[in-house]
Amino acid sequence: MNKTIQQVTDRIIERSKATRKAYLAKIERAREHGPHRGVLSCGNLAHGFAACNTSQKQDLTALTKANVGMVSAYNDMLSAHQPYEVYPDKIRKAVEKVGSVAQFAGGVPAMCDGVTQGQPGMDLSLMSRDVIAMSAAVGLSHNMFDSAVMMGICDKIVPGLVMSALSFGHLPFVFIPAGPMESGIPNKEKARVRQLFAQGKVGRDELLESESKSYHSAGTCTFYGTANSNQLVVEVMGLHLPGSSFVNPGTELREALTEAAAIQATRITDLGTEYMPIGHIVDEKSVVNGIVALLATGGSTNHTMHLVAMAKAAGIIVNWDDFDALSSVTPLLTKIYPNGQADINHFQAAGGMALLIKELLRGGFIHNDVNTICGHGLDKYTKEPAIRDGKLVWIDAPEKSLDPDVLSTVETPFKADGGLSVLDGNLGRAVIKTSALREGRTVVKAPAVVFESQHDLDGAFQAGDLDKDCVVVVRYQGPRAIGMPELHKLTPPLGVLQDKGFKVALVTDGRMSGASGKVPAAIHLYPEALDGGLIAKVNNGDLIEIDAENNVIKLHVSEEELAKRVVVPKDLSAEREGMGREMFNGLRQMLTTSEEGASCVFHEA
Repeated sequence: MNKTIQQVTDRIIERSKATRKAYLAKIERAREHGPHRGVLSCGNLAHGFAACNTSQKQDLTALTKANVGMVSAYNDMLSAHQPYEVYPDKIRKAVEKVGSVAQFAGGVPAMCDGVTQGQPGMDLSLMSRDVIAMSAAVGLSHNMFDSAVMMGICDKIVPGLVMSALSFGHLPFVFIPAGPMESGIPNKEKARVRQLFAQGKVGRDELLESESKSYHSAGTCTFYGTANSNQLVVEVMGLHLPGSSFVNPGTELREALTEAAAIQATRITDLGTEYMPIGHIVDEKSVVNGIVALLATGGSTNHTMHLVAMAKAAGIIVNWDDFDALSSVTPLLTKIYPNGQADINHFQAAGGMALLIKELLRGGFIHNDVNTICGHGLDKYTKEPAIRDGKLVWIDAPEKSLDPDVLSTVETPFKADGGLSVLDGNLGRAVIKTSALREGRTVVKAPAVVFESQHDLDGAFQAGDLDKDCVVVVRYQGPRAIGMPELHKLTPPLGVLQDKGFKVALVTDGRMSGASGKVPAAIHLYPEALDGGLIAKVNNGDLIEIDAENNVIKLHVSEEELAKRVVVPKDLSAEREGMGREMFNGLRQMLTTSEEGASCVFHEA
């Protein structure tokens, strides 16, 4: 095992001793009652299976057959979730084949950041994760289920479902993906057209045509943003069937994997001999595995918050220093857009998850001695699914990458580190994704140009006011301010400035998309402006230094000068109403810092 990775794991175990012990005790108490239908009164139980057929009622009454709950983020507006429309019937039939019952426990909201990007609805995006967690908990709270399957893919949905599942940690959970859409136009071409539009060189018709050719069918977007990072992390943590993350929707293999996942949810209940609750799968080692896999692939920076929140739901305390230490020794093994030109389908064809996990295990970068939904040992995930003679089987992964330009080895990584750094300095703490930065762009020291809304930047860009070396500061975007919307719309104009030869960077207490990376961006900065962070005192022209090589973020203004500056709080009333935002004011106030997961579900009464 890599020495640093083992040290970080040990550090997390020691830090989490008390909280993890309390969590395991909690889920053991929940288990002691056996199948929870057994504690329901006759009236309760009658309500719970009223819509079942006679045979199903008998099975549920006998308490010897598994009842699998289904939780789904289905809606037919989101391409990634549209395939889930037919999954409940497929799962019911698969479960019935093995003599068990499946019931739809509840639906959860599913928000598409691609639709809401730059719109008022995006202010609800991060908070939707906690709403999803609570919504799933409501569905599962009926005490009717011996296990559950979770159906969700995109940005906040999977983390929310994991958090909810862990609150029912005595139950087994199987996560069922739906797969990515088939490849459209190259991501490089899509980015090119976006930059041309930002410059006014092409119109909306050309832009819409390009976007439509990129996002063109059912399935997850093919770039390596948060959605696909979710799938990769969850599989490495042992919550998917091996190799199921990136199989396209509507294929024979996808259908077979869905059926197999449903059946697996019946095998690992407490009614049989293969009991494997999610609380025993997600432990300190599996969390480290998830972080390492994220870093080894240049995955989404959103997970510097999501994985923290997911871990805490299991009584495990993770911080950004853990991410930074793990990143320092984790080799970058993939080049998937935005870290390269390939998409997720190309990665899958090059060897996919099975080969990635095999490489990480071989190099001693992830732990093998972990539990999964398939039993003990992550080496089970070095095989990939296939259809042979009409049956689903798992076969050995390729011995070497079928495209070394997309998926490499631990001996010949694309970078020696995982491309994520934590920045510390008088401005606070922030994270920066460096895996997609070109050489020479990891250090920027330039005058600040300050905005208090992402929408104000476009006017300055169009007027030519940003045609210079500068550090763009966008503040009052934090969790407690307006909910921390993603600022991905800033990427095209800043990318244009960079291509013109200017040294540019971004500093914000908000978020950037999982697909960002071309422009140096110190993101998730805290303390946020609303909480008195120093970012609130930055003036236009102040010299700001971002140094991802030495982990520094610094405002070069004297303490004497800063003491003289008076912060006039920004009026956020307009950003806190409309599009449902007024209903989230109470929740927003309870959100923790970004390093603590930007969550409200762990708020102590």
